[in-house]
Amino acid sequence: MADLIVQSAVKEQLEGMNVSSDFYDALDEAVSDRLADAARRAEDNDRKTVQPRDL
Repeated sequence: MADLIVQSAVKEQLEGMNVSSDFYDALDEAVSDRLADAARRAEDNDRKTVQPRDL
């Protein structure tokens, strides 16, 4: 699986919070799932362009 998130950006967004090492893997998987769902929705609507509404 490709790394879809930038750990430093996540850590910056969660300023003041500790982040467990396995959180990044779980977040990456969640993002991957959302992207797959968005692509599927675009295809179901006969589009090759994924749009915000597909999320």
